[in-house]
Amino acid sequence: MRFSIITPSFNGGIFLEECIKSVLAQHHPELEIEYIVVDGGSTDNSHQILTQYSNAINHILIEKDTGPANAINKGFRLATGDIIAWLNVDDFYFPETLLRVQRFMKDYPDASCYFGSCPIVDEQGIEIRSNITRFKELFYPLSSRFTYQCINYISQPALFFRGDAARKIGHLREDMTAAWDYDFILRLWHEGAAEWIKGDPLAAFRWHEGSISGQNFRVQFAEEYFVAKADAGMFTLQTFIHFFVRWGIVGAYSLMSRQRIKADRT
Repeated sequence: MRFSIITPSFNGGIFLEECIKSVLAQHHPELEIEYIVVDGGSTDNSHQILTQYSNAINHILIEKDTGPANAINKGFRLATGDIIAWLNVDDFYFPETLLRVQRFMKDYPDASCYFGSCPIVDEQGIEIRSNITRFKELFYPLSSRFTYQCINYISQPALFFRGDAARKIGHLREDMTAAWDYDFILRLWHEGAAEWIKGDPLAAFRWHEGSISGQNFRVQFAEEYFVAKADAGMFTLQTFIHFFVRWGIVGAYSLMSRQRIKADRT
């Protein structure tokens, strides 16, 4: 069984090496890993780092793109794996994550995707916003397409999906600012369930001012609501619940943003 891991990269040199090392550390006699890095023409030290690790990366594509979704789609076209995932340049895997995924999926071969816990960390890799992580984890035992239409509780860095399912539903939407991963996962649900891998976290999601969620959380949750409404239907319980979930989360994020600005000024 082959894993294809895609990393979209653009001026993320400060985090790139840690991301690459976390993927390369997954190598194990039971695993076959195809690693793909798609760089959009970085102007920082990213290219030097990619050169340093070029012998260990299967495909390095350096060319201009229109954003992370476009870069990941380029990686999809190169990917040959039975299981595919993308790991953003500022995120990282924990040890033996891919081995755990492979062993787990043997018991659930009909699932379209697999996910696990994913703490939020800061620029130094220290866990933050643990209340948000614990809140998402409350929904793991209730995981279903219905639940996911109500609220996005799956953290993308800790998501792995079957290559044949991904090729059937098509690539990421490139007309969205931030919710193209939520849209993609909802489409995966039509090809099979999303199974929860219990236990230790699989990956870490790094939140910082320059991250997509850091810059565009209002747009992200607006897009997620409209995607959920399109998938579930306008006059459904899921859409009704998601409407209030959206504004509750935006309110919480806005409050945290104001508190952070206030703290920075003091």
